[in-house]
Amino acid sequence: MTTTQTIHPERQKRVDTALKIFSVTAWITGLFLIFLVVRMIMQYILKVEIPDWATIVAIAHGWAYMGYVLAVLNLGLKARWKPVVWFTTALAGVVPFLSFFVEANRRREVKERFQLA
Repeated sequence: MTTTQTIHPERQKRVDTALKIFSVTAWITGLFLIFLVVRMIMQYILKVEIPDWATIVAIAHGWAYMGYVLAVLNLGLKARWKPVVWFTTALAGVVPFLSFFVEANRRREVKERFQLA
């Protein structure tokens, strides 16, 4: 016999909002990280002359990553994650392509746990 724990609708709403913010910031951070890696490969390995304005990619990724970390903390508090889950989720924003996989995994876990549609 399995019992399903009822989640208060207000908590579901808070977690759902935090999950949406987390998903958006994970994708933005992942995309900027890919752009940054491509830029660095072109500049340092292929020795392509990169215009000065291209440093904006690095700055944008930095700002996006800070937003991502805040979104991780927000969702982690609302979903009551263990610190190791917070840490590994936050690290996903600095490994190319990993943020997409971690975002999908965390989204699935949170939706199942909080019975979100």
